[in-house]
Amino acid sequence: MMEFKSLALLCKYLEETSSRKGKIRLLSDFLRRLNSNEVAPAVLFITGKLLHEDEVNALGIGFQTVRRALRLGGQKTLVDEPLTILGVYEKFREIAGIRGNRSKTRKLHMLRSLLSRMSEVEVEYTVRSIFGEMRHGVVEGVMLEAIAEASGIDLEDIRRAYMLIGDIGRTAEIALKRGGDEVKSVKINIFTPVKPMLADNAGSIEEVIKEYGRVAFEWKYDGARVQVHKRNGEVAIFSRRLSNVTSSMPEIVDIVRRNVKAEKAILEGEIIAIGNSGRPLPFQELMKRYRRIKGVNDVLRKIPLRIYFFDILYVNGRELIDEPYMKRWQILEETCSKELLVNRIVTDSIVEAEVFLKEAYNAGHEGLMAKTLDSPYTPGIRGGKWLKIKPFETLDLAIVAADWGYGRRSRWLSDYYLAALNPKNGEFVTVGKTFKGLTDEEFEWMTNKLLNIKVFENKHTVYVRPEIVVEAAFNEIQKSSKYKSGFALRFARILRIRADKTPHDTDTIEKIEKLYREQFKRKAEIII
Repeated sequence: MMEFKSLALLCKYLEETSSRKGKIRLLSDFLRRLNSNEVAPAVLFITGKLLHEDEVNALGIGFQTVRRALRLGGQKTLVDEPLTILGVYEKFREIAGIRGNRSKTRKLHMLRSLLSRMSEVEVEYTVRSIFGEMRHGVVEGVMLEAIAEASGIDLEDIRRAYMLIGDIGRTAEIALKRGGDEVKSVKINIFTPVKPMLADNAGSIEEVIKEYGRVAFEWKYDGARVQVHKRNGEVAIFSRRLSNVTSSMPEIVDIVRRNVKAEKAILEGEIIAIGNSGRPLPFQELMKRYRRIKGVNDVLRKIPLRIYFFDILYVNGRELIDEPYMKRWQILEETCSKELLVNRIVTDSIVEAEVFLKEAYNAGHEGLMAKTLDSPYTPGIRGGKWLKIKPFETLDLAIVAADWGYGRRSRWLSDYYLAALNPKNGEFVTVGKTFKGLTDEEFEWMTNKLLNIKVFENKHTVYVRPEIVVEAAFNEIQKSSKYKSGFALRFARILRIRADKTPHDTDTIEKIEKLYREQFKRKAEIII
């Protein structure tokens, strides 16, 4: 069995290695030396996950728990055998499984006992992995390349399997344990969520039609994207982050049972919250339902939900992701009641599409999605075939730190550092700071959440894991020496908290640089 210290040292060497090829070589060499049951735990640890996707939410270890465990230490003995990769993984699974009375205290004692058996380098990278902050530049793309090199399997086959499985540890295990035929045979499974296809931003309707001609335009609802799995009477609903949120929306389960005709199906849709007027409630009201675990029945009438489907990935044993968009839409129409489908037109008329955009915006929604008629469904990938069209530019950014406010806001962390992702090394780099856009209730929620994911703090600032994603609007992107990114958002303001998105769904520094350059095509139009 491979010693755990070897894994920690690998992380150290990865951090000291600057080239992508060098990192891939280190990773692939290490993966080849592992026993088959060590592959998934090692890959998960390196990528800052510790446990599989369906287990990690139960870990329940925050900053305060780790700090107390490190401060209290543990009783070292001379008979302690070296920790193994599998042993550490199983210990964290055991911690995640603790429930009930005094669960926090019991988790603390178990974590303290585990950390006390580790060397300094083991502790350092274990703590980093707990918080998902490895800082060694091994982003998912690098790890997938390493898995391909170690297994001798084509990278595209590895990527496709990962997008269908949704778990990089299990993907690595299949590749290195079972081989290429097994990887190629990975299929969509009911109740195993598929990574969602991603969209790029489009400048305007005119640009889209000029590039693609006749396309489908769908309302981009001001809601949360979900993936719905149905097998006979059993229904599961997964969030954009692939978390199971079925228990928080029983009325949607009932709608799917009654109105989705297929015995087995995987559909994608948008959940929105509806007010008394029939118009959508603010996104933050919807997120209250998303986060609700107890007392769901108490808010059913207060925050009623509606679902609109826009795609179908699987029906009655048939995979559809390689079918063109128009074929999938035809099957979706045959599978669902008409009232469950998104508002949609197919046109090459700029005028007709502009009217459609205005209707969506006036109805309280974000804008439009433009989809090419021949586009397959590419899980987890921005293929340039789906495009977002909004009346104004926004960015999805992660909060990496926050300052305590002044005056009325002095009891809240209310001035937020917004960061974009550098996909080359996985680092989040600050591009702006804002205190605008949130309500008092949201300031309160944000403060509690940020303190729970704190990494360290000084007198005025709390630094956190880049876990919370917000959608931010701005007037202009400027060059700036103030931030490491080299850019600053002028008049940034938070539009909403994107609890449905992960840090790796944030926009990249490359996109910000592109937007900066594009400003000069329309500089006279920018409102200063």
